[in-house]
Amino acid sequence: MTNAGVLADHQIRDMIAAGAIMAKTPIEAGQIQPASLDLRLGTTAYRVRASFLAGRQRTVQDRLSDFQMHAVDLTDGAVLEKGCVYVVPLMERLRLPKGMTAAASAKSSIGRLDLLTRIITDHGIEFDRVPEGYDGPLYVEICPRSFSVVAQPGQMLNQIIFRQGKTLMSDDDLRALHAQTPIVSGDPVISDGLGFSVDLKPTEGTLVGYRAKPHTGVVDLAKMNHYDPTEFWEEVHTKDGWIILDPGAFYILVSREAIVIPPMQAAEMAPYLAMVGEFRVHYAGFFDPGFGYAEAGGAGSRGVLEVRCHEAPFVLEHGQVVGRLVYEHMSALPAALYGREIKSNYQGQGLKLSKHFQS
Repeated sequence: MTNAGVLADHQIRDMIAAGAIMAKTPIEAGQIQPASLDLRLGTTAYRVRASFLAGRQRTVQDRLSDFQMHAVDLTDGAVLEKGCVYVVPLMERLRLPKGMTAAASAKSSIGRLDLLTRIITDHGIEFDRVPEGYDGPLYVEICPRSFSVVAQPGQMLNQIIFRQGKTLMSDDDLRALHAQTPIVSGDPVISDGLGFSVDLKPTEGTLVGYRAKPHTGVVDLAKMNHYDPTEFWEEVHTKDGWIILDPGAFYILVSREAIVIPPMQAAEMAPYLAMVGEFRVHYAGFFDPGFGYAEAGGAGSRGVLEVRCHEAPFVLEHGQVVGRLVYEHMSALPAALYGREIKSNYQGQGLKLSKHFQS
């Protein structure tokens, strides 16, 4: 009997062995993270007229027959154009057991490229959510927002977690956890999760973030530490502790707080809430057990914020609460923690672009 909580790496391996997670191309060990599984692109991207959900009565293939414009072969790498929408069948498919659901998000490096990627399923009515008992294929919708990208089969743009039963921690649970193992630098702001704010007063210098340039070259997703940041990004500086966000612009900023995810917890950055202003922070993302955890090589890691301003210019000020982390119980202790037994690009991070750019 699997305990309630988010499944750990060894439990994901058990699911693969039991046929609950399947792929024609064998799943590789490197896809399995402490509390998530990386998903791989298939060989074809379908350019579609608009983003869509299948709906309760239809499959994704049904919808593709309505909206497909043309197919793009990814075998040797192909450009996915900025501003266009594509649907790519993934290599993995699921057969979830009773009581288990799944949730997906973009991987950190993908979010930092302003690459909107969302998982869709047959008969699905929500992005990035897989219902209990789902038996079928997975697809990813890809919409490059700031940069056109080169993609190819096998690349891992999204990750998925598996939830057994009730996983969410209450605010009282979170306060008790912080008293035992501090989960944030300073006094925690706890209300339906852990609140976090933006850092616009760096301890050194005036650099507080980056803004994507509007007309750039293509980013090849296979090239790491390759691109000159100045060709794609403008630096954002302030001496005053505030900046004005421009409508339609995309920014990389950083949280003021250093965050810790202990070994028996995972966390999800909650989606944008309209009440905080005319912008969106992050496309919702997962934090694996061990992120920022001292025994896994971290002394707290700051959260990178992917910010897009909407209809009106908006003043963002230092210390303004811009989002929250929702903590969840793990079902079991992972065999490997983020930043210790696995290669982790963002342990101990501060303000940082994706790994595709020279550091």
